[in-house]
Parts: sequence; structure tokens; C-alpha cells
Amino acid sequence: MRRFWIVAIFTLACTNSGTPSVEPVVDRPFVIVLGTAQDGGYPQAGCNRPHCEDGWLDYGRRRFATSLALVDPVSGERWLFEATPDFRDQLRMLDKTAPADRSPGLSGIFLTHAHIGHYSGLVHLGREVLGARDVPVFAMARMEEFLKKNGPWNQLVTLGNISIVPINDGREITLNDRLSVTPFLVPHRDEYSETVGFRIDGPSRSAIFIPDIDKWERWDVPVETLIRDVDLAWLDGTFLSEGELPGRSMAEVPHPFIVESMERFISLTKNEKKRIRFIHLNHTNPALQRGSASWRTVNERGFAIAEQGERFEL
Repeated sequence: MRRFWIVAIFTLACTNSGTPSVEPVVDRPFVIVLGTAQDGGYPQAGCNRPHCEDGWLDYGRRRFATSLALVDPVSGERWLFEATPDFRDQLRMLDKTAPADRSPGLSGIFLTHAHIGHYSGLVHLGREVLGARDVPVFAMARMEEFLKKNGPWNQLVTLGNISIVPINDGREITLNDRLSVTPFLVPHRDEYSETVGFRIDGPSRSAIFIPDIDKWERWDVPVETLIRDVDLAWLDGTFLSEGELPGRSMAEVPHPFIVESMERFISLTKNEKKRIRFIHLNHTNPALQRGSASWRTVNERGFAIAEQGERFEL
């Protein structure tokens, strides 16, 4: 098997302060966060309000749309979770962390649902850009149908740029002898496809990834049971609280507010709260800004905001 030769790599172990600690990596599989923002990224197109100004002025403060990469340094395999509008930059970030022999060097892409921030990056695999061959795309039944019946996505299938791999609610997918992924259905605005979260299991640790969900109470699964059963939970933190979208009803986008989640999770132990890292933050969410009053409040209550570039060993 091909091995990644990476010198002086460090992993970011999550802490309740939001400041990752540093440990040396020894060939363990890991997840790297390639983006933490809502579908439109930060700053968002057309945003000329003060909260976006830092992002326009300083590229280093920009945040890509939410995506994870799963890497096995021993086998040399790499998987993406979501194909976002920021696919180009995120593939570059992944290549700098865990280089592949050739582009795109992806063993597969897992899709949660058919909202633009989660699948539209697939266009980069087409003949106009990478001209990829048979990149496995793991998709639920409605998501598969959407890709096969609508352009330009169906052209990716027809030309063999991607190969759809059907997945099912609650059915584990074995990636290799060290890694597995399990999709699970969650309630969301399913106009074109169902929506799933993913559980990622490694040789020593596990994580869940739920970037998009409606209010927690609309789900018949108590999310607390999943949090207690894993070592890290990247959870939907799209909005901090009510009123972030002036002139729009936030009932149209019923994500769990971070303030609601923190209140719901108040009975979790200190260690359980430390597992939670809010992700998929809208450009209006003040907690997106590291060091802001809202960011500090989240950390003071024992939780954390996901950081672009953070890594979690499995």
C-alpha cells in the first residue's frame, strides 16, 4: 500500500477552550476540517456589512463551506465529506496536508444532502476541470436519483467522472481494515434528497458529523445518545440565536440555534460537552469570529467552535 510521507505533522486535539493542543501523529487515521462555514462560506457573496469586512480584507480570515477529509496515512487513502463550492481550495489544503500521487487522489466523497454547499463542488471532477475517472460518490437513494437525473451532475455519471455508491440509513460502510463510516437519516428541508449525518469510526476513536439538521426536537433520536457514544461531535451551529437574518423569517431555515443547543446539553458532563464542536456557521453568526464575545461564551460554557484546519486522530 502507498504511504504518505509527511514530516513534522501535528494533530489538533480538541479542548473546551477552543484552543487545540498539539500531539505528534504516528500513522493513525485522522480527520481534518476543511471548512466551517455555511454553504456560502465567509464572507458570503454580496455581503458588504461590517461583519464581512475582515474576510474581504484578509484572505486568512476567510472560512470555506463546511467539509471534512478523512485520511489514512498507512494506506494513502483520502475521503471527502461534502463537495462544496470551495472544492478547489479545500483539495489544495488536503494536498498540502496529505499529498496524493495524482489528482484528485480521492478514494471517495460522502454527501449529506442536495443543498448547494454540500454537493455543487462535484463540478470540478468534470471534463472542464479535472476530468476525473470513477471517483466513488457515496449517496442515499434520493441523492443518487437527483445526481443521475439532473444536469450537469448526470454528465459526470455518463462520462464516468464519478461512480455512485448507494448507501443506506444505519448500514455501516467498511472503508478498510481500520476505518468505517455509517450514515444516519436526520430531519431537514429535503426538497431534492434525504439528509444524513455520518458516524466515522477509526481504530481507537470515533466521531459524528451533523452539519445540517432541523431543530433537535424534530428528530426521533436523542442526539445526546450519539454524543455520549463517540469521542467528538461536529454539530450544526448555523445560527447563534434568533434575529440573525433581518427581514427574513428564521422559521424558513429551522436549524438548532447554538444557544438552544447549549441549553439542551446543559445536563451533559463536562467531558461530554468538550466533545461538541459547532460547525456550519452562517456568515452572520458572531461565534464564527474567533475571540469574539460570542465565541468566548460558547467556550466558557464548555463547548467549542470548530476551527478550519483542525485535526482529530482516530
